[in-house]
Amino acid sequence: MNNILGMFDLSGRRALITGSSTGIGYALAKGLAGAGAEVILNARNEARLAQAVEQLHADGATVHAASFDATSASEVDAAVERIEREIGAIDILVNNAGMQRRAPLEQFSQAQWQELMKTNVESVFLVGQAVARHMIGRKRGKIINICSVQSELGRPNIAAYTASKGAVKMLTKGMAIDWGQHGIQVNGLGPGYFKTELTEALVKDETFSNWLIGRTPSRRWGDVEDLVGAAVFLASNASNFVNGHILYVDGGVTATL
Repeated sequence: MNNILGMFDLSGRRALITGSSTGIGYALAKGLAGAGAEVILNARNEARLAQAVEQLHADGATVHAASFDATSASEVDAAVERIEREIGAIDILVNNAGMQRRAPLEQFSQAQWQELMKTNVESVFLVGQAVARHMIGRKRGKIINICSVQSELGRPNIAAYTASKGAVKMLTKGMAIDWGQHGIQVNGLGPGYFKTELTEALVKDETFSNWLIGRTPSRRWGDVEDLVGAAVFLASNASNFVNGHILYVDGGVTATL
């Protein structure tokens, strides 16, 4: 039994989580730290980032801050080189940085489209590529890209977001195909509807919330802690032969019409 549990142990591993000062990213960082990993939090807002680092440190985690813009190629490259040089090898990458914009597609501006695609898709490419170049040399690594149920399903007024998360799903598969030969596993984690700062308005919308709960086989919103077990699995030796897979943690939303 101890050997089985040991497959999920992240002791001695180092994880970089983008967009991790709040919400899902912070919960995943806390979960990986709880499984033994040393974690590196990332955000553009330095004050929020410092607060998140302080919180995790108080919980006993070994934690570092890396403030950089995940959509800037120059900042990403410099940050990854600095982390590798000053903190140590990145064994696990969680590409979590993302955003949402809601509007009927005919009213969606080009600027909104470009901002959303840059944040949700380009950041995955830039950070994934920069980290993978080091992982390739070591012949090992775990990359987890945060997808969404919108990688599979659409909803009114979020066509651009759906397009971006569909792209992340297929980029995940492409990364797995190109980098699997180097001992790297690249998988996606697809959250359903979770209670976070970004969904607070929807949670408080009684009509929407009742619809969602009725639509979800588990009959509730997700709590960010529900994602931790899946993230630890994808980051650990337990998933060494899992590659190019999207693991949906959605209470069953993608299973039903």
